[in-house]
Amino acid sequence: MPAKILVVDDDAAIRRLLRNTLLRADHAVVEAPDAKAALQQAGAERPDAILLDLGLPDRDGLSIIPLLRKQGDAAILVVSARDAVDEKVAALDLGADDFVTKPFDTDELLARLRVALRHRGRADQEPAIIRRGDLTIDLARPMIRRGAEEIHLTRKEREVLGVLARHLGRVVTHQRLLTACWGGDEEPRIEYLRIVIRNLRQKLESPGPVGSVIANELGVGYRLRAEP
Repeated sequence: MPAKILVVDDDAAIRRLLRNTLLRADHAVVEAPDAKAALQQAGAERPDAILLDLGLPDRDGLSIIPLLRKQGDAAILVVSARDAVDEKVAALDLGADDFVTKPFDTDELLARLRVALRHRGRADQEPAIIRRGDLTIDLARPMIRRGAEEIHLTRKEREVLGVLARHLGRVVTHQRLLTACWGGDEEPRIEYLRIVIRNLRQKLESPGPVGSVIANELGVGYRLRAEP
């Protein structure tokens, strides 16, 4: 479905590239060259999604993510040349839905945007089912079947898969997964999470063109892929 997209970038060439890409996908486009204009446009135009650069001339883009989030429920995709892991984690923890690193592939960007817009339109409803070949993932339970056979999941595997399912198609940081699934009573270790993810992958994935179901965002977290 066409949507209204706010593009926030101080580079006119990047804004032009994004504008043309989005217009070809039948979206409406609003532009802002800096943080001040971004906040004004977000309030006035009520966009469905925001593509946000972090290197803005008047203010760091990270600092306006919470402000944009307070103004509405627009999906926020950071599109930035910054590729440090701590920057990505910070953006996601502050409320961004996803992080795309420049230079980017326009098809991938549009795919990430579709996922973010679907999640926004779904509000707080649980996603239903993912089918990959003979694999069925019932995200509401969560439960896995291969053909007619249900695949056994441990309690911790169900918890981790459930958190990933509630953020279908979006990155969930390591810390968010650890807090949600191990709580704060004792210091969780990332090794526990890696073991659970490895076991889930063995149960979820099979040879052939189906593709990886759980994607690893190196140093940041994991993503349950909505599409092959």
